[in-house]
Amino acid sequence: MPQLRRYQITAMTLRLSTIALCPQPELRGGPGCATVAVMTTERRAVGAYGERLAERHLCDQGLVVLARNWRCAEGEVDLILRDGEDVVFCEVKTRRGDRFGTPAEAIGPAKVRRLRGLAARWLAETRVRPREIRFDVVAVLPQPRGATVVEHVRAAF
Repeated sequence: MPQLRRYQITAMTLRLSTIALCPQPELRGGPGCATVAVMTTERRAVGAYGERLAERHLCDQGLVVLARNWRCAEGEVDLILRDGEDVVFCEVKTRRGDRFGTPAEAIGPAKVRRLRGLAARWLAETRVRPREIRFDVVAVLPQPRGATVVEHVRAAF
């Protein structure tokens, strides 16, 4: 796993409402300092790869994509699909290893609440009235050798 770049934001910078990010080889976390992890291009590419595989897997299962990476001020839903008369809100988690737990374990209570709120907003904005809604999780684990493992958890929460 590549190292995240770490930046130091000083309290004075925050008070001035100007964020000046200064790369630090090793942060010692002095008083008035905060640490910000920046998502690297490589991590974004891994996430996009996982979303493409998840979409292909779900389409092979007969689901139809209604929206990809739907965003609003409150957040983003990776995939919104139709499964017959039902609408499925799908969170895709891709991990290159299990050092920080399985991909599905990364979805905590706060993420569940946020996804439910996003689903309500999407339904209100599109005026789609499905028979039922469902929240699925697709976990994607690329393997050093061989095929990538794709695990689809239906009605995960």
